[in-house]
Amino acid sequence: MRRLILAISAVALTATAALADPISERQAIMKSNGKALKSISAIAKGEQPFDADKVMAALKTLNEDAQKIDVEKLFPDGSQTGGDTTASPKIWDDMAGFQKAVDKFKADTASAVTASPASLDDLKVEFGKVAKNCSSCHEGFRIKKG
Repeated sequence: MRRLILAISAVALTATAALADPISERQAIMKSNGKALKSISAIAKGEQPFDADKVMAALKTLNEDAQKIDVEKLFPDGSQTGGDTTASPKIWDDMAGFQKAVDKFKADTASAVTASPASLDDLKVEFGKVAKNCSSCHEGFRIKKG
């Protein structure tokens, strides 16, 4: 009986550890995205001077992070409750809709890099597309904190 309990505990611990990895990985990507967006948000709002190098670095980071979002790998079934996550159960209820939102984010960040905004007006167009993806996904597929 003791061996059975130990075996079950080991399996449960292994499963919990396996689910923690995608949560940590997706959170790291989202934190990086947030940092990149924040770094150019004030520029897009006209509160800081336009800096093409800073803008491109942030857009490239956003694009690289977006391309890392593998829905199957980062949002496997069971990871909605496997740790400290604000991912909404709606992701797993509407995986096709979530995948579509991720695909749009990937396309829009790639497009922003290709557009290589050379002015504040150009940045506003590209930043608006990318930021709209973030807000719509957070509204539909994220649990609000607090």
